[in-house]
Amino acid sequence: MDITERDLSAPWEGVLAAPLHGSKVGVLVLAGSSGRIEHERARLLARHGVTALAIRWFGGPGQPSGICEVPLETFTTAVDLLRNGGAQRIAVLGVSKGAEAALLTAVYDPRVDAVVALSPTSRVWCNVGPGHDGAQHPYRSSWTWRGRPLPFVPMDDSWTPGEPVTGPVAIRGWYERSEQTFAQLLPPAEIPVDRTGADLLLVAGADDAMWPSLPYAEQLARRRRSAGAAVRLISHPDAGHRPRLPGESPALPSPRFHYGGTPEADALLGRTAWPHILNALGAETPPRPTD
Repeated sequence: MDITERDLSAPWEGVLAAPLHGSKVGVLVLAGSSGRIEHERARLLARHGVTALAIRWFGGPGQPSGICEVPLETFTTAVDLLRNGGAQRIAVLGVSKGAEAALLTAVYDPRVDAVVALSPTSRVWCNVGPGHDGAQHPYRSSWTWRGRPLPFVPMDDSWTPGEPVTGPVAIRGWYERSEQTFAQLLPPAEIPVDRTGADLLLVAGADDAMWPSLPYAEQLARRRRSAGAAVRLISHPDAGHRPRLPGESPALPSPRFHYGGTPEADALLGRTAWPHILNALGAETPPRPTD
């Protein structure tokens, strides 16, 4: 499918990719803590018949340099743009911290019709990096809504990694230790997915070495089902933190973090989830061959 692509510089940096014939479906695409604009993912989705808006939601002009007290209005403004462009169905697709943002956007903005959360968390965490003041500590919430920080879980800085610090580090244990240390702060920080009417698709690998995304996804699914709401969870035992969708380039190794999984398992999880992602978004799927 032929697409058009337009770079954006305000109110945030980003790219808007859309099929030439237009679309009634708009998808906001959010990266995780890399902070990058997901050009490739936006193009992939546009080729399947949706208008895809990928934005830089921190680290850009006028934004905090880290994921620290990022206003959820950053994402509701993106919903405005998609709606003003003619989208009648709105979805948010995010990975990792972007999945955290996607889930919260659906909770606070009733215009969101669907969320696809890749490697999600079930609760609000503290900042990753500095805020507008340049400080990383004391810990603050990753997010605000209408100027008020959301309740969050801080990190227990007494944790040390099991691997040599000279190579990539798996930090899943840091999150698990922090949950134990700050157990009393978990309930108010839970993401209330039972309060959104959006369709919910969760995708997680059991070998995620960044944080325990599969247990988090299972918590989110239980929370939804307790409210009588539908949810779909797609998982793979050998996949890690970075599932890859069909047509996407393999994820590059990181010198800093061990993400878990294998390229083969991460790709398999993406392939398994892909038809469910397209269905959740309301995207176009290629016709099946006939005999």
